[in-house]
Amino acid sequence: MDTTDWRLVKPRTADADGAVYVSADGSRYRRTGGEGLRREAAFQQRAADWDYPVPHVLEQGRLPDGAFFVDEESVGTQSLHEMALASLDGGPELPDQVVDQLAAVSSRLLTAQARHPADGEPGALRTWVEQAGWTDMVFTENPDLDTSRLRAALARAVDEVAGLPLVWGHLDYGLPNVLPGGVIDWQHHGVAPLGYDAAPALEIVAFKGGAKGYAATPEQRARYLATLDTAARAAGGPPVSPRLGAFLMVKSLFFLALMRPTDPARVDKHQKWQYRRHLVLTGVEQYERTGTIDTALFPTLDGFAAGPGATGRP
Repeated sequence: MDTTDWRLVKPRTADADGAVYVSADGSRYRRTGGEGLRREAAFQQRAADWDYPVPHVLEQGRLPDGAFFVDEESVGTQSLHEMALASLDGGPELPDQVVDQLAAVSSRLLTAQARHPADGEPGALRTWVEQAGWTDMVFTENPDLDTSRLRAALARAVDEVAGLPLVWGHLDYGLPNVLPGGVIDWQHHGVAPLGYDAAPALEIVAFKGGAKGYAATPEQRARYLATLDTAARAAGGPPVSPRLGAFLMVKSLFFLALMRPTDPARVDKHQKWQYRRHLVLTGVEQYERTGTIDTALFPTLDGFAAGPGATGRP
């Protein structure tokens, strides 16, 4: 495949090898990577058949060092994260237009997921917690957090979502992966309870500690969840907002995975790691006490780092 007309957009993140490129005319995107990329392309083709809001795969094949697939630009060229940053007007409040666009895409995704449930194999919810929360990685990096208290909170989360349909989910859904016309980057897809992708999408901004540059207001968060509940009921499913606490319990582990620094001289990375650990423990305390997690009560990273005893070391 001729690669001379492709411009690098970004490397792929986390455990996904490869990179994303855009064609010279901006009409196509090429994604490269290892064997997992072939599974991603196959899933994205299935998802398009299920009316998920995803780009259509136009071409796929092998490269000397891996695999590639090409999809269309039809869902847009700018993520809602990029649009939010471009629309900020001197303050951190997320623009209503971005929230409304997120609600529209999330409702489309939720509707398609509800209409195409996944098989509920025995232990599927436990597998969801392990895969979506990266629990093996988290407990390997943070063995002191592998406690009966945290395990009990995760077991409670499983019990609370047990009545929801199981669907094929993105597992890394948020403003950076949502464009006005759909959702990209499905490398981490897996089976999840209905609502796990869409419901926490505004809440998870808080896990970045203020680094995103924006935050959703309580009114925006409430309006967004109400829109999702309406979409879920219209598709024949139960409302998803009552399970937000359970979803965020798993998300808190997801955001801690791969955070433990290897360089003892990187105080900034140690502070960020300790911050994410703090959010996990804060979430557990809230979830035990109230059955939900209010991310508006999370400190910012700067506030945490400036707090008493904040040394950046465990």
